Amino acid sequence: MNLALLFDEDFAGPDRVILRGRRLTHLQSVIKVAAGDTISVGRVEGNMGMGEVLRLTDTEAELRVTLDLTPPAPLPLTLILAMPRPKMFRRILQTCAALGVKDIWLINSYKVEKSFWQTPWLSEEQVRENLTLGLEQAKDTRMPHLQSRKLFKPFVEDELPALLQGKQALVAHPGTSTPCPVHLNQPTVLCIGPEGGFTPYEVGKLEEAGCRGVHLGPRILRMETAVPVLVSRLFDACLSG
Repeated sequence: MNLALLFDEDFAGPDRVILRGRRLTHLQSVIKVAAGDTISVGRVEGNMGMGEVLRLTDTEAELRVTLDLTPPAPLPLTLILAMPRPKMFRRILQTCAALGVKDIWLINSYKVEKSFWQTPWLSEEQVRENLTLGLEQAKDTRMPHLQSRKLFKPFVEDELPALLQGKQALVAHPGTSTPCPVHLNQPTVLCIGPEGGFTPYEVGKLEEAGCRGVHLGPRILRMETAVPVLVSRLFDACLSG
């Protein structure tokens, strides 16, 4: 936790917050703070800054916070992912949040098993928790927005064309002839398929909607690897500041 992310319910006053649960445990067991120490903090959808520990007990920590720093700029990216395997899903959410992706869509695909959509990691509470972990890792406060669509064809035909307006649109797919571009700094939509990739039909539908097929070379990557590699390749200049 490189930054303690603060929610509205944490505030006991304009510059006072009370931390309990996971964040308190981290302060006590990992950072090992004491009264008078300062830590990095940030308010969800607001500024970052510093928090001074005023009081520390077994059940809560009271901090005085000063929020005067602007969070890092978000990536100009809409990321469309075929629903990942549950064991990968939480790590992918954390990675997306840490990289600065703010617009995430989960979609269905022929190779996505129906059981994937039943994972408890899709609950609102678990999604927020894992996005929070990613933001705390990267020292960011802007919470990503996650949407789900369980029907591939209606999404691609009815919603995707509007999402692509004014943006470069890419679908990552091994075997295409165009290498993935680099050094982008423009609004972009990136579609990444499931384990095994999108089917030829699905790639065709995405291309009909306006996406261009790109590849990362001859290696076939798992989604949890492909996401950071593709995002870093596309937006290396943005990520390096």
